[in-house]
Amino acid sequence: MTCEKCDCEQDSCDIYGPRFTVKDSGERTEFASGMVRDRAGHKVNYHLVFDGPMFKRWAEHLTKGAIKYDKRNWMKAEGYQEIEHALESLCRHFYQYLSGELDEDHAAAIFFNINEIEYIREKLTKCLD
Repeated sequence: MTCEKCDCEQDSCDIYGPRFTVKDSGERTEFASGMVRDRAGHKVNYHLVFDGPMFKRWAEHLTKGAIKYDKRNWMKAEGYQEIEHALESLCRHFYQYLSGELDEDHAAAIFFNINEIEYIREKLTKCLD
């Protein structure tokens, strides 16, 4: 069976391509135990986002928002009006960050707004498929 979206040999794909494939770099790491695994090489290393202060500050920003609005309230967004609002907020926080204002964690707010915009865009893309 081939996928209607991209003609691959999977039953279905998501926006990133065939679902549930097992990637293979062709390179192997053999451990002392005898276990063999594909090398990490160019695979996404998600735990790198924890380096530096921003992951914690972003989490703190989300926690404060959850107290103020409810957990994951921002994930209710589903349209261009919400994107416009997030873009305005992003620009404001970016200006305040560049200006050195310390009244809020503007860097964490920038992360938040970019994530919200990308979340909504992904949601809209899925609706168009």
